[in-house]
Amino acid sequence: MKLRAAMTMASLAVLAASAHAQRFVPQSDPEHPRIKYADSLVSMNERCAVARNPLNLKIHPVYVNGRPVGFC
Repeated sequence: MKLRAAMTMASLAVLAASAHAQRFVPQSDPEHPRIKYADSLVSMNERCAVARNPLNLKIHPVYVNGRPVGFC
């Protein structure tokens, strides 16, 4: 039982660390910054493609031609 609890805690720690790996990068338009991801690449877009809303740090990107595209 202790091993299962330790594994659960380790998994939660990894998930928490990866959630903070993405951060906003300042741009000329402070309302719509780009995102820098854990792999050090910066999103191609600064807004959601459809809704034109700011990007969301909690949503993982999709890579197009090796470059990340962020979502809202």
